[in-house]
Amino acid sequence: MAFNGALAAHLATGTTTTCHAWAITRGDGTVLGFTDHDRDLTFDGMTFRAGTGLSAMALQQGTGLAVDNSEAIGALSDAAIREADIDAGRFDGAAVSAWVVNWAEVAARQVIFRGTIGEIRRAGGAFSAELRGLAEALNQPMGRVYQPGCGAVLGDAACGVDLGAAGYHVETTVEGLGDTLRLPALPDFEPGWFTRGRLIVLDGEAEGLVGEVKRDRTTETTREITLWQGLRAPLAIGDRLRLVAGCDKRMDTCRYKFNNLLNFQGFPDIPGEDWMTAYPATSGQTTGGSRR
Repeated sequence: MAFNGALAAHLATGTTTTCHAWAITRGDGTVLGFTDHDRDLTFDGMTFRAGTGLSAMALQQGTGLAVDNSEAIGALSDAAIREADIDAGRFDGAAVSAWVVNWAEVAARQVIFRGTIGEIRRAGGAFSAELRGLAEALNQPMGRVYQPGCGAVLGDAACGVDLGAAGYHVETTVEGLGDTLRLPALPDFEPGWFTRGRLIVLDGEAEGLVGEVKRDRTTETTREITLWQGLRAPLAIGDRLRLVAGCDKRMDTCRYKFNNLLNFQGFPDIPGEDWMTAYPATSGQTTGGSRR
């Protein structure tokens, strides 16, 4: 990316009017703008607010595949970054962009960092958030795993199942709270239909949060949902939820539950570890075919 010519000319004068601006885009689509200038800035259709207490340490940047990293530090504020939102995980993995800006002429600006928020630490009414550069994604292990179960994520491009289709999701409300959530009976869905699926909160204090379903049980009057891990914000009676069907990665499930066998990404006939201890057959045909 070419450096902004207007900003370069301004910096060359030796007397500058520059500041920093940051934009944070959360996973739920909320976009927040901050600046260390003493007045708000506006560009790219966003307002970058001053006086929010957010600042950043010097960026560590390198060439090649070196991972850029830094930290954003600031004070917790009901008007900007709330402690409850951090606790709920709403800033986990949020996208971050940072600019150097000539506050006297905001068109003279340059992006100096793009990445995501990593670990967030809180203490004494303040927070410190690790910023991870774009090259951080290259640290993730890549490659296909050869295993009997399907390697795709239900509903992704490799799977191809449309989870928005009828029968694969339902919207309902919370009727009872505790270690197990109690919902209306949902008679149109078989017992266990949502096991290994997802629970998405549609409103209330936990709006936008997602839980993984551990167990889906039915009684005569209710549906009982147990999550692998509790949500990081409280639910209330009457909150709306969306339940999405679950998949146990087996070939039969792919065939009969989702009618999606052509996209099955597993290897059900791959030999197990016990093949190494197989002994020669003492009778019958020994043609080199299957021993099963």
